[in-house]
Amino acid sequence: MSKQKQRNSSSGKSTLWVWLGALGVAAIAGLLFFQTQKPAAAAADLVVYKSPTCGCCSKWVKHLEESGFTVAAHNRSDMPQIKRTYGVPEQAQSCHTAKVGGYVIEGHVPADVIARLLREKPDIRGLAVPGMPMGSPGMEGPRKDPYDIVALGRDGSMTVYERR
Repeated sequence: MSKQKQRNSSSGKSTLWVWLGALGVAAIAGLLFFQTQKPAAAAADLVVYKSPTCGCCSKWVKHLEESGFTVAAHNRSDMPQIKRTYGVPEQAQSCHTAKVGGYVIEGHVPADVIARLLREKPDIRGLAVPGMPMGSPGMEGPRKDPYDIVALGRDGSMTVYERR
């Protein structure tokens, strides 16, 4: 083979490797872009029903947003009716009620626990933090009381889902 043909053949192979390398970089960049997007569970919208006069409810909504959730908050004066509609037992009630991914969330449930619920998808009605325990999200203050996050069964039962 002549030297001219060898140079042209060699130059063509180099160009091919450059294009293959660029294509590989683009493919990796695309994969990284899609991996950094929010997973479907974490991107789920929460609809929150709360009293217009409750400051801790607004703090809880801010906690959720800072944790990556999109929240639509609705001020309501008929909170007892909302709780009945979503089947929240009286002993599990708190100041606000939310819906996400087919589940009801009652009270100051931490965002990471909601994300776990959405990942695991247990067969329950939802989660609740009964009352308004100091130190729970939205109830930050001078002390941090231990509290339970309870699973609300579809049959009305309540079991501890997690302890904080």
